[in-house]
Amino acid sequence: MQLDEFTGNLLETLWRWATTPWLQIGETDLHLARLIGLALILFFAWWLSSLLERGLRNVAARSKGTHMNSSGMYALTRIIRYAVWIIGTLVGLRYLGLDLTNIALVGGAIGVGIGLGLQNIFSNFISGLILLLEKTLKVGDFVDLQSGVMGRVTEIGMRYTRITTNDLVDIIVPNSEFVTGRVTNWSFDEKFRRIHVPFGVAYGSDKHRVKAAVLKAVEAVPGCITSLPGRQPDVWLTRFGDSSLEFELVVWVEHDLMISPGATHARFMWAIDDQLRLAGVEIPFPQRDLHLRSGSLRLDLGEGQRLQVSGAPPRDDEPGAG
Repeated sequence: MQLDEFTGNLLETLWRWATTPWLQIGETDLHLARLIGLALILFFAWWLSSLLERGLRNVAARSKGTHMNSSGMYALTRIIRYAVWIIGTLVGLRYLGLDLTNIALVGGAIGVGIGLGLQNIFSNFISGLILLLEKTLKVGDFVDLQSGVMGRVTEIGMRYTRITTNDLVDIIVPNSEFVTGRVTNWSFDEKFRRIHVPFGVAYGSDKHRVKAAVLKAVEAVPGCITSLPGRQPDVWLTRFGDSSLEFELVVWVEHDLMISPGATHARFMWAIDDQLRLAGVEIPFPQRDLHLRSGSLRLDLGEGQRLQVSGAPPRDDEPGAG
């Protein structure tokens, strides 16, 4: 009995201490027990939102014949998650005694929070909602940002978007950058994309042979569009360079080649070099002509062979003559 009495007195003391008011919000006393209740409400909202998000994605993955794609389901589940968070937060504030019908109080609290340095977080949150609702950016898109970041969108969060490069490097980008900056979405609404692969051959090469060899190289790279009307590959002569005839391969590629531009360019260059060698087309190298106006130049050719190159003597009317 003494132990039970001691335990009961201890619990009563702890409860009295936990419910001792610190301050009053409206008609509600704020104390430790109420703060613990607020924490439990917020934790339940977070747990429920995660459970709903995973459940809806699993149902969509198992369902057949649905008209909503994976990106649309991702946007829907994220919006539901944010809605549950907001509802849970409002319930928690109401539990603390805040009168949510007083719009001036809520607006003032938001204004104070933004003024204290939360404007960036608030801007990124609103930008994330815009991206999810407009669907201008979806999970799986391959993007090129104005800041130089290039990669695939793997997550659109509440504050940031995660970009994964082709080297499997995750880059965290604030959502506001996608709304206020320039974004090149390589896979927004198209399955194919046209790429340009420049190359050069030596002067004197047969242009028709070059074109035939390069078009044959396209066939060696899987994922190229070769038979679709209006999207056949072509070879352009673009410029007369200093040491070469400069061409450009113009070819349409599928999604897998589109989202790996560096590797795709390397594959085409490899195949082009193979076919040009088989066709006997020379790959150019920088050439310079050396003109000697006076004096001589001795060249050592190896194995005791030397070549003497002499320039013409200066004329009497040239500067420095005599």
